[in-house]
Amino acid sequence: MKSTSNEALLTFRPEGIYCPKGDFYIDPWKPVKCAVITHAHSDHARPGMQHYITQHDTVAILRLRLGQNISVEGLGFGQLRVINGVKVSLHPAGHITGSAQIRVESGGEVWVASGDYKTSDDGYCPAFEPVKCHAFITESTFGMPIYHWTDQKEIFSDINQWWNKNKAEKKASVVFCYSLGKAQRVLQGVDHSIGKVFSHGSVFNVNECLRKSGIALHSDKRIDYYSKKEDFQGALVLAPPSVENAVWLKKLGPNSTAVTSGWMAVRSSKKRTNADIGFALSDHADWDGLLDAIKATEAEKIFVTHGYTSSFAKYLREIGYDASEVHTEFSGEQISPEEVPADVQENPTATSL
Repeated sequence: MKSTSNEALLTFRPEGIYCPKGDFYIDPWKPVKCAVITHAHSDHARPGMQHYITQHDTVAILRLRLGQNISVEGLGFGQLRVINGVKVSLHPAGHITGSAQIRVESGGEVWVASGDYKTSDDGYCPAFEPVKCHAFITESTFGMPIYHWTDQKEIFSDINQWWNKNKAEKKASVVFCYSLGKAQRVLQGVDHSIGKVFSHGSVFNVNECLRKSGIALHSDKRIDYYSKKEDFQGALVLAPPSVENAVWLKKLGPNSTAVTSGWMAVRSSKKRTNADIGFALSDHADWDGLLDAIKATEAEKIFVTHGYTSSFAKYLREIGYDASEVHTEFSGEQISPEEVPADVQENPTATSL
């Protein structure tokens, strides 16, 4: 897609991604007047903005996390919002509930900021929608060719087998997953005929917030002061990663633990967790997903943010894109470069693992 202007529609400032013509920011990490938010994860949606604009399914979560009194406006996917003469619309990113790519247009120039995204349809949140543009700002959390996701049906089959085994041994099956996004995906994907599902308070609060805002979710029970150890025998428990080494786990009685993360696709990452097992379930695009998404945009210029920015941008240049890396304060899933073989870090097309 050929550009019709030499002026950058979006720029990168210390506060975040900025649109000079529209005087607004996308996912800013410092307080600004107007913030267009891709999704409600804390590295993209921060407190202190005078006004937030986001996809309508994200509104309730923003209020839960940032305060009920924030000024926030919800838009439907594809709905046009004009900000100081600049056209803005939100399009499905497939990352978590309410996650959106931000399309910005002015004077025939179109830019898209992807936020976080995954290209595989999880059957829960709206699937990723490629948006044609002149410039595309992409994440690169798993921007290495060693990352190729297994079909989620197989992943959930493995999780169900693990749960069944633990149930036979009268253990609780504890899945560590982000309270927003991964927890709901696991809740929707597991076989509820196996047993009851309980959730840590931080997970349950998000689930209830989504239910009240009209999002359909399977049932789960909150773990509270009155919960007893025998309640968890044979049950599945959804808990945030922060409790992996906490005393809180003792409340559950005998248990087996699992981590759900794209990093579990790398053997050395599995060895670095104290969990009993790891399932490579990610809410980010894998190597092929990133390349497919970029190609589908037909963008002539690519900006690479959080993740393997340097190596991924280098590879994109090698295959003909005008690509450059951009420093942001987005983090995606926590990254551990030392867990990737040195030859892969040097050569992003290597496949030694």
